[in-house]
Amino acid sequence: MTIAVTGATGELGRLVIDRLKQRVPANEIVALVRDVHRAGTLGVEARAADYTQPDALEAALAGVDTLLLISSSEIGQRVAQHTNVINAAKKAGVRRVVYTSLLHADTSTLSLAPEHVDTEKALQASGLTHTILRNGWYTENYMGAVGSALGLGTLYSSAADGRIASASRADYADAAVAVLTGQGHEGKTYELAGDTAYTLAELAAEISSQSGKSIGYQSIPEADYAAALTKAGVPEGFAAVLASWDVAASQGALFDDSRVLSALIGHPTTPLAQSVKAALAT
Repeated sequence: MTIAVTGATGELGRLVIDRLKQRVPANEIVALVRDVHRAGTLGVEARAADYTQPDALEAALAGVDTLLLISSSEIGQRVAQHTNVINAAKKAGVRRVVYTSLLHADTSTLSLAPEHVDTEKALQASGLTHTILRNGWYTENYMGAVGSALGLGTLYSSAADGRIASASRADYADAAVAVLTGQGHEGKTYELAGDTAYTLAELAAEISSQSGKSIGYQSIPEADYAAALTKAGVPEGFAAVLASWDVAASQGALFDDSRVLSALIGHPTTPLAQSVKAALAT
């Protein structure tokens, strides 16, 4: 059995490759990447595969049995790119596709959701055997704010008291590997999130506890938060998107208490305290 992973030089992709090598022989793993020169440290075969080049994708998928389709990072172009991969997989004779979608994609108010829903529909229409991993938020998405919170003495957002059931990238990588190498996952959709949800006020309290510095939390209006992000150097359009995601979080878009993720990977998800400790160390 040959397992291929798209986006294999990305942060999630690298973790998946590392964990796959602990479960299956390296010669049964294929890293699909835009630039094969960046894949030298992965320790597996690398093939050039660009989401925008259908013919090259079909060639790269030759001989692949199972494909992990890690969602593209290019928001707004994902549906076309993912459809290219799905069509190429079908033509190449791939037996099964595992796709990284979004938590509660079909009901989510996050602006990211429609592209994931359309990709799920494309997979269904393809007739390919598939599994949907609806990944929740990465805890790392918030760890980038630790430094600024320490500098300002306050953690700012527009998430109010919304509860966030995030998990680490490593947790989601473990889930992908469990499905790629396990049995009985065909046709299933998994809602994946961290075991213990937290508010950003609780995140601020954890940063305070571990750093020894008093860090407050302030939820501000969406437009004000977007403006603050822009002032900090975030491109204006993306700043607006980030602020809108916080508002969605305040409405429960990042919450889930099913603990499907920890059941799937066979261990508890990474505690928030552990992630904060790692962030402070860097």
